[in-house]
Amino acid sequence: MTYELITKSSKIKTLLLLLLWLAIGTGLRFLQLAAKPPWTDEFSTLVFSLGNSFQAVPLNQVIPLDVLLQPLQLNPTAGITDVVQHLLQESNHPPLYFILAHWWMHLWQPEVGLVSVWGARSLSAIFGAASIPATYTLSWLAFRSRLISHLAAAISAVSPYGIFLAQEARHYTLAILWIIASLSCLVIATRHIQHRKPLPVWIVATWIIVNFLGMSTHYFFSLTLCAEALVLIALRWYNGALEQRKILGSLWRQIYLVAGGTLIAGLVWLPVFLHNSSGSELTQWIKGGDRSGLAWLNPIFQAAAAWITMLSLLPVEASAIPVVIGSGAVMIIFFFWAVPILYRGYKILSKQPETSLITQVFAGVVCSALALFFFFTYALNIDLTRGARYNFVYFPAVIVLIGASLAVCWNPLKSRVASGGKKQRLFSDGKTSVILIWFMALLGGLTVACNFGYQKYYRPDLLLPLIQQASQVPILIATIHKTHVQTGEMIGIAREFKLSSSTSPLFLLVHPNQHNISTAILQQTLNQVPHPLDLWIVNFYAPVEVKNCVADPQSLPAVDGYNYKLYHCL
Repeated sequence: MTYELITKSSKIKTLLLLLLWLAIGTGLRFLQLAAKPPWTDEFSTLVFSLGNSFQAVPLNQVIPLDVLLQPLQLNPTAGITDVVQHLLQESNHPPLYFILAHWWMHLWQPEVGLVSVWGARSLSAIFGAASIPATYTLSWLAFRSRLISHLAAAISAVSPYGIFLAQEARHYTLAILWIIASLSCLVIATRHIQHRKPLPVWIVATWIIVNFLGMSTHYFFSLTLCAEALVLIALRWYNGALEQRKILGSLWRQIYLVAGGTLIAGLVWLPVFLHNSSGSELTQWIKGGDRSGLAWLNPIFQAAAAWITMLSLLPVEASAIPVVIGSGAVMIIFFFWAVPILYRGYKILSKQPETSLITQVFAGVVCSALALFFFFTYALNIDLTRGARYNFVYFPAVIVLIGASLAVCWNPLKSRVASGGKKQRLFSDGKTSVILIWFMALLGGLTVACNFGYQKYYRPDLLLPLIQQASQVPILIATIHKTHVQTGEMIGIAREFKLSSSTSPLFLLVHPNQHNISTAILQQTLNQVPHPLDLWIVNFYAPVEVKNCVADPQSLPAVDGYNYKLYHCL
């Protein structure tokens, strides 16, 4: 009876503590959720999820603000078919998240006639919050330790990188849930290999379905699958040398069935992926280009920057230089102190018989994913390290390893036993170290939520007051159009005018063709527009030569995402 009471009390404490991590993580993900302006990738989510198209925006002609913003208006006649059709024609992503977002965004009231950004981002934030208990479950399946599970969930709740992904109206947090589910199946398979037992049929079926859903959410989910495959190949080789083949033959046939089923499911999207990605302007930014000298080291530093933010991030993007310097110095000191602690915990876990195999599995997933990243970057000249968000493919595995290493630090007595009784100075005050590491991660989460870290690439909210201050006559904003990315850049500016200004500028998206170059189209359009006029050239990457217009001599401040110049046309 006493044992039952203790067990029940322990379960209640576990549930309450998990609810605490969930409350903290949810609060951080919804903090200032709509305060930051959406950027071009988010506009893609908004437009395609509504069943609208960027192609409805006219090119090479002057258009008013409302015409440019039309793709952000709710379309009651658009359905799932329109979502899938426009997405596959104009973008390079699978449709699962966009279909879910289509249903979700229709639940929210429009904002000044436009789709609610808070509503759109809240779906990603909910999926991000759901990853906290999911991480707890994955850690429990892996280590059967409530301490490790709680610490992994606690880090997941406040991780700056996790909050950055959750506050974007994008599909990464849903993909992370599928990654956690797929890793859970990998953990179960590893346990069955370890205990020489076949997998339940429902695990085989679940694993295949999860992998299909993951690839239907983001094509880079396949990198997680490749990392898992490399780990399983290593396990197969190890067990093939040390175990009797007959004992594990049935289990490995089941794993081969999972691999075959996943491959067949993935082939559904292969033609779509090849059609949308081959030569696409949308993917040109990720090309590595020609490297020379120190440029060969850029991918390493870019990757390291993303690794760091999984645990800590201070306001290194603040406008005040002393704050930037101070934040950078504190982060450097913190990581020189924290990394040895985490590494020592990992070493102890990898030596203990009950945790060594599963620790190596998670480390294998992370290392295999990183190897794939650098293979694509250096061998195929596709620099995946340029997009910090792409590290989501191994992010859950990193969080589980951090939680497990911190658990070793939390119990210094067990650490000394596991290491042969040697004194571990790094763990002399283990609980304080764990609390400090978690607190630094919490500060990082607040940094992201308050827009002092992982700031948006485009800041139309900063460009708007500059335009209002400098222009007292009608305004024409012109840019060069290549893909819907440039349309999104202009939509960002137009949305800020719609929300915060009574001024209604005109817009021109110049799409050059074989008959007319950008400058000629711009000049022809200017000849048809009444003067006086202020011409704002924004991200117009071509020579600008316009008659009857004079460049403004004043030096205006730089704005993230917008390279601009003002001309007065009299």
